[in-house]
Amino acid sequence: MQTPVKSTKPAPAGRPAGSHPGVSVWLIEDNHMFRKTVARVLGAQEGMECSQAFANAEDALDALRGGAVPDVILVDVELPGLNGIDAVKTIKSITPASRVVMLTAFDDPDKIFRAICAGASGYLLKTAPIERIVEAIYEALNGGAPLNPQVAQSVLKMFAGLVQPTCDYGLTEREQRILELMTQGLIKKEIADQLGLSYHTVDTHLRNIYTKLHVHSRTGAVAKALKERLFRPTHAPEARR
Repeated sequence: MQTPVKSTKPAPAGRPAGSHPGVSVWLIEDNHMFRKTVARVLGAQEGMECSQAFANAEDALDALRGGAVPDVILVDVELPGLNGIDAVKTIKSITPASRVVMLTAFDDPDKIFRAICAGASGYLLKTAPIERIVEAIYEALNGGAPLNPQVAQSVLKMFAGLVQPTCDYGLTEREQRILELMTQGLIKKEIADQLGLSYHTVDTHLRNIYTKLHVHSRTGAVAKALKERLFRPTHAPEARR
């Protein structure tokens, strides 16, 4: 059963740089008290509204299929029925533009990796202060990958035992180079500038990379690249085209 929570406050004059006016946030969380509290606090933020809060993924997916396009969806991992990680895959297939941030009690590296590969833009623990959750929402909207310090540490530990890739994804040399720049934190415009390509050309390469790696987001591609060492460590300078 969904619990609509609406905010009628006008957008503020000053939000974080690059933030979006009237940010629409959904929450999928089966714990009633936690869901109610987070929805209420997010709805009280200026320029943000938690317009829908769901106790399960199935109700949220039905709402998405009805044509709703929230900016950011916060999703718990352990949910009744469809679990949060599998829900992310379906969410991204219905509304690719919506950013998904996991908000959970689990910092298990396997769950983190699977969530990111499924299309999640970030992964936060429920112990995060509300200020950090709000910050993560804007960070995800602006193309970032918000992680709790504990989660980041788990990711680093997971990458510590990297092995050579066992699968050839058919990446071209250009795609490998773009993937490497992504792992260095460069955004699309910066990659385009460094390689002397147009923004739209880089965007096309990124879509091809996602398809070949079987991921749905930049974060998923970076995670897979680091885990399987899909890029070469050094390259000669790129010639402009």
